[in-house]
Amino acid sequence: MPARGKHRRPKLRLIGRGITFAGVSGVAIAAPLIGASSASAAGSVPASAPQTGVRAEAPAAATAGAAAATYAVVAGDSLSKIADKEGVRGGWKKLYKDNREAVGDNPHFILPGLELSLGAKADTSEPKESESGLKTTSASVTSYPDNLDGWIRESLDIMAEHGIPGTYDGIYRNIMRESAGDPQAINNWDINAINGTPSKGLLQVIAPTFEAYHVPGTSTDSFDPVANITAACNYAADRYGSIDNVYGPY
Repeated sequence: MPARGKHRRPKLRLIGRGITFAGVSGVAIAAPLIGASSASAAGSVPASAPQTGVRAEAPAAATAGAAAATYAVVAGDSLSKIADKEGVRGGWKKLYKDNREAVGDNPHFILPGLELSLGAKADTSEPKESESGLKTTSASVTSYPDNLDGWIRESLDIMAEHGIPGTYDGIYRNIMRESAGDPQAINNWDINAINGTPSKGLLQVIAPTFEAYHVPGTSTDSFDPVANITAACNYAADRYGSIDNVYGPY
């Protein structure tokens, strides 16, 4: 967001009554979770760290009606890779939610040797034909491509859950003006940057605005594309009624 209005502290937080996940703290070192929003960290892998992922069956009572298991993280793993490999229903976000206390505040890094609960597994059974002739499965999981289209669509689904207005066209239009679609974009020259709070990410959000309008359940990294979009749209809804009403500096 350009300097105008962005560092104004908000009077209202739209989603105070939204879903809240438990806050945690943790230290993590490993591979990045997803492409554009990932960061790197240096560190040696403990000599005792296992070299292959270990999956052990958990007590049957742990997850009623679904296969429950645990998984020992190895070097090079990420929550996304583990969720895909183990068929975790809900993907890496559900895996992170279920293991947030163990992983810590940053889902981008996980420690080799860390044991994760896999929870319910995704339904991989063959589609069954219903009376209407349509083939269905017992559960469906929405997946999003790791690109601008996927980030916008995932953000829209999260916004819908929290009652934040906005459309695909409105978000896309503002992203292209603010960052040209680069989730790592940063403004190091305007008044916000001079004051030590540069605008960051797809919708160029400064840190105070991101923190004030952060949407629970999204990453706390302001460069994360989905977190950046949802926080910016939450802010725009408070200031302008919707991101759709924004056509210039905001």
